Amino acid sequence: MPKTKMAGSLLPPISRLQRWFAYCKLCFLSLFYSANPGDDWLLEFMFQPVYHLVELVVPWAGPVFVGLVCCLLSSVVLIMYLCVLPTVLPTLGMPARCVHLLLAHWLLVHVVFNFKHAVCVPPGTPSWAVVDRSKVSTCKKCFSPRPPRTHHCSVCNRCVLTMDHHCYWMNNCVGHFNHRYFFSFCTFTSLGCVYCCVTSAPLATEAYAAQKAATEQGHRNGLLLYMWVLCGGVSVLLTALTLWHMRLVTRGVTSVERLQNRQNQKELRNKDQCFRNVYDHGALENWKRFLGVRCRRDWLCRVALPSSHPPLNDGYVWSSGS
Repeated sequence: MPKTKMAGSLLPPISRLQRWFAYCKLCFLSLFYSANPGDDWLLEFMFQPVYHLVELVVPWAGPVFVGLVCCLLSSVVLIMYLCVLPTVLPTLGMPARCVHLLLAHWLLVHVVFNFKHAVCVPPGTPSWAVVDRSKVSTCKKCFSPRPPRTHHCSVCNRCVLTMDHHCYWMNNCVGHFNHRYFFSFCTFTSLGCVYCCVTSAPLATEAYAAQKAATEQGHRNGLLLYMWVLCGGVSVLLTALTLWHMRLVTRGVTSVERLQNRQNQKELRNKDQCFRNVYDHGALENWKRFLGVRCRRDWLCRVALPSSHPPLNDGYVWSSGS
């Protein structure tokens, strides 16, 4: 039987050389191919060294930020105990003293409790042992299951249930199991900073007017001004962040979902269709689900007082709003 020749061997040498050159060119261009139109790939390629630098810095930057928060909180608490309360309380009556002490320590306990849990409680990662493989998609980056509302965190390199964002100040992702602690920390820290500013305002005013006093008194004045400026700045920034997250919770969305929903709204608007958030159960019901409130008593036991209760659902299955 005669041997059959390959189709490529039938071509003249010049054509084979051109074909080989075209193949090499295609392989080279495929290294820089991007499915997205435009020249964004060039900008992304140029920023690759920056991305690698961030990946090297992030592992140790998180603990540094957590340590910084602990130092700032500790400094404010010490100044309140050593400089502010010993001066303010003797000028008040007994009922006012009790109110001050109860309010101050209620805020302090909430701040410490919620910060500790926001840092230490895992946000929740999906597991193949829990989900039905036929009903969920797979993450293309970490190959873990992706139930509804699950997103991949590029910092932690893992998928997070009901992911909101990655918080460097907590060195943790804010997700299904610690979102409430993050929000409570922001809320009570904002209230605590406002309390410190209001309580120390007369002392800070006197300290500002007497900056050139004796050395010993000057140290005290410097501490009072430091605390007042720190608490004032943090209260403004953190209150704005708290109000933003209150708006998200009221609407039943996370920060990631809000960005996705805005894109979906634009696409549906172009098609003359309306967008509806399927996870929005109404403002009050959204807050109950977020805070884990089942009955009226829970508003006291689970909201007004520190509580480590888990969320009402497991983060895998979500019901649709009416």
